[in-house]
Amino acid sequence: MISINNLNFHFGSRIMYEDASLHIKPKDKIGLIGLNGTGKSTLLRLIVGEFKPDSGSIQMSKETTIGFLNQDLLSYETHESILSVAMQAFGEALHLQAEIDKVLVEFENNFHDDLVDRLATLQERFEALGGYTMQAEAEAILEGLGFTTEELQQPLKSFSGGWRMRVMLAKILLQKPSLLLLDEPTNHLDLPSIKWLESYLERYEGAVVIVSHDREFLDRTANMTVEVSGAKLNVYAGNYSFYVEEKELRNEIQKGAFENQQAQIRQAERFIERFKAKATKAKQAQSRQKMLDRMERIDEVAPDAARVNFSFKFNTQPGRHILRLEHMSKAYGDKVIFRDTNVHIERGDKIALVGANGKGKSTLLRIIAGTEPIKGKRELGHNVILSFYAQHQLESLNVENDMLTELQQAGSKKTEMELRTLLGSFLFTGDEVFKKIKVLSGGEKSRVALAKTLISEANFLMLDEPTNHLDMQSVNILIQALEQYEGTFAVISHDRYFVENVATKIWYIEDFQLKEYPGTYHEYEAWQEKREKEAKKEAASAPALVKQEKQTREKSEFSQLSNQLKQVNRQVSQVEKEVQQLEEQLAAQEKHLADPQVYSDADKLQLATKEFDDIKLKLDKKQEEWERLMLEAEEIESKMES
Repeated sequence: MISINNLNFHFGSRIMYEDASLHIKPKDKIGLIGLNGTGKSTLLRLIVGEFKPDSGSIQMSKETTIGFLNQDLLSYETHESILSVAMQAFGEALHLQAEIDKVLVEFENNFHDDLVDRLATLQERFEALGGYTMQAEAEAILEGLGFTTEELQQPLKSFSGGWRMRVMLAKILLQKPSLLLLDEPTNHLDLPSIKWLESYLERYEGAVVIVSHDREFLDRTANMTVEVSGAKLNVYAGNYSFYVEEKELRNEIQKGAFENQQAQIRQAERFIERFKAKATKAKQAQSRQKMLDRMERIDEVAPDAARVNFSFKFNTQPGRHILRLEHMSKAYGDKVIFRDTNVHIERGDKIALVGANGKGKSTLLRIIAGTEPIKGKRELGHNVILSFYAQHQLESLNVENDMLTELQQAGSKKTEMELRTLLGSFLFTGDEVFKKIKVLSGGEKSRVALAKTLISEANFLMLDEPTNHLDMQSVNILIQALEQYEGTFAVISHDRYFVENVATKIWYIEDFQLKEYPGTYHEYEAWQEKREKEAKKEAASAPALVKQEKQTREKSEFSQLSNQLKQVNRQVSQVEKEVQQLEEQLAAQEKHLADPQVYSDADKLQLATKEFDDIKLKLDKKQEEWERLMLEAEEIESKMES
């Protein structure tokens, strides 16, 4: 379908592609990957003809049609409804519909055979183009991408850039081109929409080329991976996970070949150096020199997985409870976000908040941060120092500062060497640290803002979509940073690979309540899928009366469990008070033991040591009781959720 042969392309003096080749077949699903700046988006623009190759060729069949989703479409605005914009994909069908309407109007005054024949011809063509189902098809795709039925008639101009991008994606999908070029299609989608798009692309009959930093998305949509590296297009016959394994194998082979060749070169160079001046060996030395000159050198394997070599520590340890929200409600006018819900965050929690946009995820983080007013009680724990990262934080960076100065002014009191090491972990090396913020790309600004957040001495982090604008290598760096971070964090992200690797608890919002799944994202996803299947099965098979009886029984069971949970929580509160008292007694007794008058008197020391051991024993038992009660509470909560 498309054949790229010996492609050469330069930006100024920079080589983007050199003798690069690629063949795209009709049903290929290609994941196009590579570090930022290697030319992924450039290749898409070369294919659609926006850029012209310096040499080489890009050939395609006459039947090939292309749909290109790119970030430039964010700027498109119109007062037309989003349904009308999406339906622009049916250009010919819409034209025929207008012609049919004209003929029908003409029928009112002039009913003759020629007009009847013309109407029949128009309607036949209109039906062949899917004209009678095009609106339903457009509505289905827009709703699949997250729009409500009520929003379909709202003007495109009234939506934010991210939602406008969804409309443009819907329009391109409705065109059904033989080749889809999608540049970061998940950037503006939430998880339900990403899953819908995965399912759609899996069934799509044409070819697809996807540029994305979302590993999970590529795994589920691509059957071939093309890596842009060294100005070449390197093909791997599988999805992203296959690429990772195959790349490692290729690197091992290349590393061995490189080392063997280097050994041969060193041996030849020693021979040449030793014998080039000897008449009897000069000819052999010249022969070996020619061999070296002709030798095609094997490149050394470049490390492409950056490692974090900076320790993210804080000096102030918080108490056991990080934050509590009791009977919290939040609404914007008539729009209810939360209704009488409770939120508990304990020290060491690694939380990911997932779900559809518009449910209140970002609102909840602002409530936790204390920047959003609520009805109810918000209680921040003892010694909790919080830091909040969101995309608007990029705007707070001082654009006249260089990166190093920006971090120095963050108040962490870290040395210049420590800050340079940190910036190196975030892929800024050498003199790059002196680049001004105003010349950085969106992804580079995100990395600087994340670095500022992580050195803030905070023991509680809140991160709202931190992986937006980050490439895979940068996402991997953030994962490593959070894996070694010893504090507590809550993160919002639609990147499932990221969430799976950092979170041990999943939060989701349902029926205006915050709910928790105590496990990894993949476990949560499997549980949700099972739950949805059971709900659909029950809805399809259960008679209304049986369903009502079940709901009544569940309500009664839920009420009983709720009462049990309240009783256990009261016991937990009482035990926590007793634990605190015993901890204070233990600290006082420890201080008493350190008194010179005590430790120098054997009898006093023996008595004081016995009292210390008695308090310690009581404390251990109380802590065991607290753990038992917490497990009991978790079991009750689990029963309530199921």
